[in-house]
Amino acid sequence: MDNTLIAAFLGLLEGLTEFIPVSSTGHLLLAGHFLGFDSPGRTFEVVIQLGAVLAILTVYAAKLWRVLSTMHSDPASFRFAMSVLIAFLPAVVIGVLAHDIIKTVLFETPMLIAVMLILGGFVLVVVDRVAPVPVHDEAMDLPLRKALAIGFIQCLAMVPGVSRSGATIVGARMLGVGKRASAEFSFFLSMPTMAGAFAYDLWKSRDVLDFSAAVDIGVGFALAFLSAVLVVRWTLDFVSRNGFAVFGWWRIIVGTGALILLSLGF
Repeated sequence: MDNTLIAAFLGLLEGLTEFIPVSSTGHLLLAGHFLGFDSPGRTFEVVIQLGAVLAILTVYAAKLWRVLSTMHSDPASFRFAMSVLIAFLPAVVIGVLAHDIIKTVLFETPMLIAVMLILGGFVLVVVDRVAPVPVHDEAMDLPLRKALAIGFIQCLAMVPGVSRSGATIVGARMLGVGKRASAEFSFFLSMPTMAGAFAYDLWKSRDVLDFSAAVDIGVGFALAFLSAVLVVRWTLDFVSRNGFAVFGWWRIIVGTGALILLSLGF
């Protein structure tokens, strides 16, 4: 398959999966493995992630500005900003300490990714049924201690296949946060987390970044941005009505299919 077509497919896949609990990284790495897509220095994967970051910032620009501009006068805005910051901090510390082993070992193990997709799928299906009755129905109302707990749970997603949004949503649901509020808090937490990961990846990979395939990178970036915008706008209403089990079953199907292909030598 032509590299530009593969890049378009991978960009679309990144945008469609980044903000739902199915593991965009797991999907991207498995698809790249089976399609034989090679990006020197992981330049392609680093740059298209920026497309998803810009998508969430675009969709939530008005609300984000409202929170930041009223922090000095509105205690609720200040508390919410602090809750997102506190939830972000564990990922900073653990991400920096474990970055090399994550990128050089975990990201290069397709079998691990497939297994984590399946396990995470079962967790989503179960949690969707057994999560406690919500005591927090607004993302802006989370206590700081629960935000910190969600931040630590988010770090599980450093293992590819776990899913950043999946980990934060499962953690929030088990801590008594409603479906819609769990997804929305996950969106806001993704802003500093993904921006920080992008900046750190860019810095760590600065000596091996290769922009020779600029067209492929541009196509992937654009499709990641556009598809992510659509997904973010759609997700909150969908999960409010249907929950997260459908994403769990999708993970199980994809992970099982990947295991079968890997066991056949693909």
